[in-house]
Amino acid sequence: MDNYSAKLISIDKALSLIKDGDHIVSGMAAAEGREFCLNLHKLIDRGVKDITISNCLPLAEGKYLTDPDYIGKINVNSWFYTPQLRRNHALDAVSYIPNHLHSAGNKRSYHLNTNVFIANATPPDKHGFLSVSLSAAYERGSRENAGIVILEINPNVPRSFGDVEVHVNDVDYLIETDYQMPEVPDAEPTELDNIIGKLVANEIQDGDCIQLGIGGMPNAIAKSLYNKKDLGVHTEMLTNEMVRLFKAGVITNKKKKIFPGKMACTFIFGNRELYDFVDDNPGLLVIRGDYMNDPNIIGLNDNQVSINSSIEVDVTGQCCSESIGTRQISGTGGQSDTAIGAQRSIGGRSYICLYSTATVKDKDGQVSRTSKIVPTLKEGAIVSLSRMDVDRVVTEYGIAELRGTNVRERVQRLCAIAHPDFREDIMRQSMELGIIGRKSF
Repeated sequence: MDNYSAKLISIDKALSLIKDGDHIVSGMAAAEGREFCLNLHKLIDRGVKDITISNCLPLAEGKYLTDPDYIGKINVNSWFYTPQLRRNHALDAVSYIPNHLHSAGNKRSYHLNTNVFIANATPPDKHGFLSVSLSAAYERGSRENAGIVILEINPNVPRSFGDVEVHVNDVDYLIETDYQMPEVPDAEPTELDNIIGKLVANEIQDGDCIQLGIGGMPNAIAKSLYNKKDLGVHTEMLTNEMVRLFKAGVITNKKKKIFPGKMACTFIFGNRELYDFVDDNPGLLVIRGDYMNDPNIIGLNDNQVSINSSIEVDVTGQCCSESIGTRQISGTGGQSDTAIGAQRSIGGRSYICLYSTATVKDKDGQVSRTSKIVPTLKEGAIVSLSRMDVDRVVTEYGIAELRGTNVRERVQRLCAIAHPDFREDIMRQSMELGIIGRKSF
């Protein structure tokens, strides 16, 4: 405790450690150093220049992201966009870092040294160990390679185990804080979510190992799994609904090959129920992203099932899951990692889920409906999952199995799960563009 006390500093003292040209890496989502980020704009007032911060799903509404007097004066880089980052991207105040989650931290370190690492953590236990418990996506490597490590000690951070544990001796400075963990409420599934959820759930077998994301559609899938047995969890993100499945006895982790008997993830973001479940729970491991999300590791689990969503899919199977045309709205995250890893698994499957249509508004305010199964992606759209790596695509009209199929078969199968109003036009355009021959249908 003497060592702990000797490392305690104020926010202002922490800011005074930042020098011109420094690169700061902040913890992901609920793991970010909230108080530090809320005060980061003060560096501008002090005349510190050329500061770069790399973040992922940042939640703190710091003035460097919200105040016109500060926006653009700190170089903000992100592995995954939030609404505030999308807004600032248009102002040229934020830039996206293309990445697969399993290599995000390592590649960033290759490009830029980490001068300062900041995240939140639990108070130390009786042995002096803290837990940077809510994310190990890139935090462990960034912390170990950082010139200065600063942790915000917060009694509200739940204690988890795995690659999140760090001894107080390996931390340079500590800031005592007391704020509540940010929560994300359950997204209520729509009617279409429930239809898609049941289609996917019908294909999940007892003993499968699952990966799910966040949102109405993944929640609908999870809610359709309560009649299953002995499911396992090897996932990028641990979600609220996974906890409920565990409490209901659906998730037991008995059949897993990697970390058998334990739920394993690389970051945690949800509600109070989730955080309470995580706290001091030896049945949960938070493992570094370069291991957990490595497709080779994912593939070691038998019957690994990856479930992700997409914005649009072209008729050859290219999945755009992070942009609308050239406009970046989120990030690749672990979609490619988990989709490829699941297909390396014995009995594994990967599902890309989306609605068959979207509602769009033109420049005159006229509302229309457009197909999300398309002959070609929008100009400049980012391919988050290549057509070489797609497996099964799901809409409310069914499941198209694409693994190993040729382009003609893909057009046929994807047209069959497109909205009926668009099928004929998708086929016609596919022929006119030369994607398939004119006699294919």
